[in-house]
Amino acid sequence: MTDSPKASAKTRLTSRGEATRARILDAAANLMYVKGVNATTLDDVRAISNTSKSQLYQHFPDKTALVRAVVSLRSEQILEREQRSLQRLRSFHGLERWRDALVQNNALQKGAYGCALGSMASELSDQDEVSRVTLATYFAAWEKLIADGLERMRDAGDLSTAADTRKLATGLMAALQGGYLLAEAAHDVTPMRTALDMALDHIKSFLTA
Repeated sequence: MTDSPKASAKTRLTSRGEATRARILDAAANLMYVKGVNATTLDDVRAISNTSKSQLYQHFPDKTALVRAVVSLRSEQILEREQRSLQRLRSFHGLERWRDALVQNNALQKGAYGCALGSMASELSDQDEVSRVTLATYFAAWEKLIADGLERMRDAGDLSTAADTRKLATGLMAALQGGYLLAEAAHDVTPMRTALDMALDHIKSFLTA
């Protein structure tokens, strides 16, 4: 049985609507990363995404709704990236490769914009409780990926049983976010690499060989 013309038109409209929403969301995410959440206006988003007010408000009734969608998008993107890097982590060399990838990626912009999640957290944590909780959840998931990798190293006997993998993961995450912030201020990734190296040196002290 074939779709009726009305059903087909509805499907095309839905697809077009999804494409418009994705275009708006992508534009907003890029603007908020470069300019900051508070400095980005809905007019900025409309101009970059080439959408009308009616199109924008059809998908996002206000800026708060758009910001929360951006928070979810960026969080999912970063966690997916980190899962690819960390879900099979089981060696110190793997941690070094992970560090190198993050520093090299940030160096492409000379560290100018920092971590997308960290930047949003600094702006939104005292403004929007929904966004704060979302960001905290994804930071915890990111940190758990690191802790799980360290636990695999400990289970394999490469890391001392005295190593508290949760605390080590928290320290490494703190070094990463602090490194992002220092690199952003300096427009130089050297402080980021130094902060991560210091955290990795501490983890290295628990290696068994």
